[in-house]
Amino acid sequence: MSLTIGVDIGGTKVLGGVVDPSGKVLETARRSTPAQDVAATRDVIVEVVQELAAKHEVEAVGIGAAGWIDAARSTVLFAPNLAWRNEPLQAYVQQALSVPVVVENDANAAAWAEFRYGAAEDADDSMVMFTVGTGIGGGIVLGGQLLRGAHGMAAESGHMLAVPEGHLCGCGRLGCLEQYASGNALVRFAREGAMANPSSLSGVDELTGPMVTSAALAGDAVAVDAFEQVAYWLAQGVADIVQLLDPQVVVIGGGVVETGDLLMKPLRAAYNDALTNRGKLPAAEVRPAEMGNEAGLIGAADLARIR
Repeated sequence: MSLTIGVDIGGTKVLGGVVDPSGKVLETARRSTPAQDVAATRDVIVEVVQELAAKHEVEAVGIGAAGWIDAARSTVLFAPNLAWRNEPLQAYVQQALSVPVVVENDANAAAWAEFRYGAAEDADDSMVMFTVGTGIGGGIVLGGQLLRGAHGMAAESGHMLAVPEGHLCGCGRLGCLEQYASGNALVRFAREGAMANPSSLSGVDELTGPMVTSAALAGDAVAVDAFEQVAYWLAQGVADIVQLLDPQVVVIGGGVVETGDLLMKPLRAAYNDALTNRGKLPAAEVRPAEMGNEAGLIGAADLARIR
């Protein structure tokens, strides 16, 4: 049986797993990410892989990193939550482990996992994924292949324009979708609503996403409205992508989607409204992701297998 290792690298954790060809995770290993130390982060990745490889015979390693990866899938050009800048990660890890290594954007890896084994497994050849967390990432599969673009940086759906001259985004542009449809946007909408309605969401200055979610689940009108605003803006981005690419399935992943109908119900309604011809023409179904927190490592492992 062909086994590969997938490693998902975030700003706080390095999670590795041994994955079989069916997408099943056989064993995992986890470490904290020394995010501001380039060499230490590389060494933690190697340590996690060596721990797993000592117990399983593996043929390749896939690494999913939160950042921009070059077209050769070897160098991390920039990672916003890590100290990597033009980091030759593939060469370093490959030399230390003596097995082939593939480096991929973490959202691309998660999208591939959902296409191969998760919410879009029944799609023949196309899907789009939006990962909604602190920001917005994504991945696109067309013709059964992960779309990476000429420079390896395709599918940055969070940085499509939503509101001209809108809120300043971390990328430097004004009005990106990420500023209106992410976890950060959810908290901002709730804070703005609470300021207009002081009886709602006490402790406004300390609001967090989980607090807004708990309040919305308890029926707080301001918190529910914040979810509806996020859903509305996310639906506009989804509709734009569907008009452009006509995929079979759109998958919504990330932390915010774990709230279930709180997001998905108003999202689907706003999506239907945005596609005014949906009743006349076929359009992609919008589904929640299924692979959970292991999507990144599963997708990275599978991409290493088919490299």
